[in-house]
Amino acid sequence: MTETPAFSEAGVIFMKQRVCSILFLSVLVFSLLAGAATDPLPSWAAGSRKDRLVRFVESVSTPTEDHYVAESERIAVFDNDGTLWVEHPVPTEIVFTFDRVRALAPRHPEWAQKPPFQAVLNDDRAAMSRFTLRDFAILLGATHGGMTSGEFREIARVWLKTAKHPRYQKLYTECVYQPQLELLRFLRSKGFKTYIVSGGEVEFMRAFAEEVYGVPPEQVIGTSMKTVYQLKPDLDAVLNRQEEISSINDGPGKPVNIDLQIGRHPLLAFGNSNGDQQMLEHSASQTRPSLQLLLHHDDGVREYAYDRDTSNGRLSTAMDEALRRNWVLVSFKEDFKTVFPPARPSGSSAKPAPPAKR
Repeated sequence: MTETPAFSEAGVIFMKQRVCSILFLSVLVFSLLAGAATDPLPSWAAGSRKDRLVRFVESVSTPTEDHYVAESERIAVFDNDGTLWVEHPVPTEIVFTFDRVRALAPRHPEWAQKPPFQAVLNDDRAAMSRFTLRDFAILLGATHGGMTSGEFREIARVWLKTAKHPRYQKLYTECVYQPQLELLRFLRSKGFKTYIVSGGEVEFMRAFAEEVYGVPPEQVIGTSMKTVYQLKPDLDAVLNRQEEISSINDGPGKPVNIDLQIGRHPLLAFGNSNGDQQMLEHSASQTRPSLQLLLHHDDGVREYAYDRDTSNGRLSTAMDEALRRNWVLVSFKEDFKTVFPPARPSGSSAKPAPPAKR
């Protein structure tokens, strides 16, 4: 019988070193690949702000962590315009409102001589730039009221199917921020209930929020029209929207409506303007851990650049508060690697991933 030759001691050591090296490299490659595959926010640039966001979400949703919060109390609130989708050069709902004025004008010949309708019908940009809140309230009442809630929502849905952003030539519902879509999904995967809390009219947002953001109608809070219940002779019950605003969901109105409709302090609040400051302050005013984020639009190449130094001064106080209170000041330019989701194939009816089941 031929005996198996014995390895020298040096040879055995060499073989062990080779095996260990191969195992180490395999583990390293696997770890890198696994890390890339499980990054919950791939469209966010690596850095301290992303790290702080991810660490916070993990800490409040992991039972072994000191800052763990029960799932029923994990609430996240987001502004919509300028936080989840593009709001420049004109917020989407204002474009919709102006289009509705033009569409309804044949039924209202008096509008041709009646401000503020006159400015819209004449496309008088100078006059429209001077519109006050009262002017917008008049336009909102005339275009958003006088019908049932269901009828209005359908009108908004139809408009959103074809209306495009003037710069990007995409549907407005495609001008949503991919990093924020990822954040919404990440939060829901960690047991958060995600809400939209916006100055936009609530039924307008409900027309697209579930399809685009995965946020169901009952988790949308916004400006609302006075609505009246009616039982028709055929026993069909309807909700009629009046030509009058009942609640403006902006500034101090946001925390008020959060308390009325949610009844909990949000653990996380994300906005982008002075109108969101009180919502972030409300989120920060609790003994539990919380996180407040303010999106700074500082990318004039891929999107728009506007802050305290621009004419509208939309961040004149909110940015100061963010810096003073150590909120997360998210840079559009530095933190968003990608702006919009990938283009859908022509004729595709693909929808974003649905919210995690609760």
